[in-house]
Amino acid sequence: MLADQIARLIEEMLEENGGALELQRNEMAGRLGCVPSQISYVITSRFTPERGYLIESRRGGGGCIRIVRKQMHHNEYLMHFFYAVGSAIEEKEAAAYLKNLRDNEIVTPREAALLGTALSAAALADVPPEARNTVRAQILRHVLLSLMR
Repeated sequence: MLADQIARLIEEMLEENGGALELQRNEMAGRLGCVPSQISYVITSRFTPERGYLIESRRGGGGCIRIVRKQMHHNEYLMHFFYAVGSAIEEKEAAAYLKNLRDNEIVTPREAALLGTALSAAALADVPPEARNTVRAQILRHVLLSLMR
């Protein structure tokens, strides 16, 4: 799949450049034989704050996109997630946060699975639908605080 190929290339470039990268969408699209919007889609969907990336877009002069893989200490990492979660979070977003926490060995695979179950729609079935994302965010934020050392 083209999106996977783009993501792999960006990851490789990040590795080669110590976790920070500036790229031009048009240049990369030409290199891969796709349209610039496909590059944008991959960046906005796969290189997100909940996955540990900071994105900065500059317009004019050809424009570029700066991607930085955030390297943080344990508590900084948790506080980053704490603030990124905000006051409401959908189940899919929570799963992405948990995957990132697991991948970075902040929680074990088992802990991530347990938290995923606790944040699931099934677990929150008795909560009114309009309040589920708020309750899910509260639970996740409390768990993040409890993980701080």
